[in-house]
Amino acid sequence: MDETEFMRGRVYGADHDDAGPRPDRAYAELVGGPLDGLLLDVTGRTDRDPHEVALTTEIGRYGPGGRAVYVRREDGRRFDWQGDTPGTP
Repeated sequence: MDETEFMRGRVYGADHDDAGPRPDRAYAELVGGPLDGLLLDVTGRTDRDPHEVALTTEIGRYGPGGRAVYVRREDGRRFDWQGDTPGTP
């Protein structure tokens, strides 16, 4: 199993030992970039919430502390990668 296959279907930010989706939560898929295939918990989000998220990741362009920026599609079920940005000190 390669790293991409290992990450697909896992929830961003979840404990590594229990990273699968839960039936009582709503998720959107992250598409492209370093977090491709991970699920983002969007439970309780509305159309008024920000359409862009900057998620901390160690595997992006800026290494530890860097962020991967994703923008929500209109259907709300996917977030597309827009690029990486350095984290704040």
